Amino acid sequence: MSTSSIDHRTASRTIDSDTLRRWLADTDELAVLDIRPSEVVGYASPLFATNLPADRVEAEIDRFVPRELVRTVLVDAGDGVAEPIAAALAATGRTEVYVLAGGIPAWTSEGTADLPTFDIPGQDFSLGIRDERATPSVTAAELETLRQAGADVIVIDTRTVAEFTAGHVPGAVGVPGAELLLRFDDVVPSADTHVVVSCAGLPRAIIGAQTLIDAGVPNRVSYLHDGTKAWKQENLELETGATALYGPVDDAARAAAAERVRAISADDEFPRVDLATALTWAADPTRTTYLLDVRTPEEYALSRLPESINAEGGQLLGVSYRTIAVRGARVVLIDDLTAARASVVAHWLQRRGFEIALLLNDFEANA
Repeated sequence: MSTSSIDHRTASRTIDSDTLRRWLADTDELAVLDIRPSEVVGYASPLFATNLPADRVEAEIDRFVPRELVRTVLVDAGDGVAEPIAAALAATGRTEVYVLAGGIPAWTSEGTADLPTFDIPGQDFSLGIRDERATPSVTAAELETLRQAGADVIVIDTRTVAEFTAGHVPGAVGVPGAELLLRFDDVVPSADTHVVVSCAGLPRAIIGAQTLIDAGVPNRVSYLHDGTKAWKQENLELETGATALYGPVDDAARAAAAERVRAISADDEFPRVDLATALTWAADPTRTTYLLDVRTPEEYALSRLPESINAEGGQLLGVSYRTIAVRGARVVLIDDLTAARASVVAHWLQRRGFEIALLLNDFEANA
């Protein structure tokens, strides 16, 4: 194929920012991929798009956009990187791939304050929950005063193990957000302990604290305002390493988690499907379905269901767009029979507009 023919084909698949705004506002399935390098994108794209760097797009697009005929918009740095990738994807049968003219510079040329996004940003959503529920908080200075006074307080860090290991409040225990109900009784054995939930900033800490409150734990629960960022701003040292992480769940903790799942899910109604139904949905050529296993990576590595991908529940709570790239997709959350992780994730994601179903499986019996 000549260079001129490639240019002609990709040019016909280029859209402008106004078109993308209209697509973001309609109800048809849409995937937006920010293909700039991860170190350039940082925490979140201005589109809250899924960041899939250009050198990984062709190899990994099936994970993020499982169905070939989904409108997919590639957004680059305005440097023309997206055009040849769009052509290559079209050659494999992905005929609905488009390129945003001018890339991110064009999209942000008039500022970012009023831009439509793919998803409700985790920060905005968590702040809305905080304001609605009056979620209690403590400052870094207040927490340090409690620690120095020997108060009965425990810090639970709800980030991933890798983030926790890189730096956390001294003495904190690493329990990723979706694991809170399942691990709570093993980590916090006393109802008198003040539980402070932390993350790097706000979203996962607020949602984690409110999860525990909604689930009816007897403890006083707060979130650490601005998390480890605030801790450093107070000139306090972070602790590094995997110093204290969640462990195996004992039977008593699992039973307590089941009770709290019932509490937090009292007003939730999610369909429960079996594996055959989930696989039929995933194979549907007219609708995108994600099969997301929200257990820990260690559990997933030991036993998993076919066609599923591991998506730690805590990350889905804060940055769902990093995994769920297709707007309007159906999401099946996979968990063990306790449903402690899936119920927490479903409880919050459905409030962000996602269509959710649960698939519970006895992984121990199938191991």
